[in-house]
Amino acid sequence: MGAEADRVAALAPAGTQVARNPAYRSGMGGSLRTGLLHLATALDPADAALVLLVDLPGVDRAVVRRVAAAATGPDVLARAVYGGRPGHPVLLGRDHWTGVCAVATGDRGARDYLRDRPVRAVECGDLGHGEDVDVPAAD
Repeated sequence: MGAEADRVAALAPAGTQVARNPAYRSGMGGSLRTGLLHLATALDPADAALVLLVDLPGVDRAVVRRVAAAATGPDVLARAVYGGRPGHPVLLGRDHWTGVCAVATGDRGARDYLRDRPVRAVECGDLGHGEDVDVPAAD
C-alpha cells in the first residue's frame, strides 16, 4: 500500500498481511515489486499472486475467481481478456516473480515480462469489462 496505507490497513480484516510501499510515488512498478517481494519472503509463500489494479470498476469477484481458478502451480502465467483484449487481473506464478521484479519500474508493471512468454488467456468478457478509470492523484 502507498499513499493511504495506514487508513487502508486499519480497514483490513484481522490477519491481513499489509505490504507498505514507502516509495509509492515511483509508480506502479514499485508497488508491484513491493507486493511480490513481500509474498516471496512470507513464511509460507503462495504459488501465485493475482494482480488487480484498483481503478477497474468493471472487474468484480466473478472475474477474480475465474482468473484465480487458472492457478495451476508456481509456473502459471494467466490474465483476464475481454473480447480477446488483454486486461486485469493478471496471475503471476512464483517462478516468474524475480523476472517480473526485474522489469517492473516506473509506471510499467509486468507487461514487458509477459510480452515474450506464453500467457493463458482467461476470457472474462461475459462477466465484466476491464476498462481502466484513472483519476487525478489524491496527494
